Amino acid sequence: MTKKTPMTKEAAARIQSSEALKNGGKIEKGSFAARAMRTASIAENNKAERKESIIVKTIKCTSNLATEPNPNYPSKTGKPSGKKRGNTPKGK
Repeated sequence: MTKKTPMTKEAAARIQSSEALKNGGKIEKGSFAARAMRTASIAENNKAERKESIIVKTIKCTSNLATEPNPNYPSKTGKPSGKKRGNTPKGK
């Protein structure tokens, strides 16, 4: 199995430049250079969307920490609420 290297905009630009020099400045629709540019553009957009998604998930996760009550806080009744829950009074 061969290792895939993602198409970058820089690599696609080199391919497109080479083809343009060979064809008098023209890039044919559907040519390898055109497909390379399209693939590079899609890869870059997907990368940006993944970064944005991670940032949004991180923000949501950290904002929930402040708003949602922790179920392991000490019991409000003063009675132990069970073993290994982190809220039984110490020494009992």
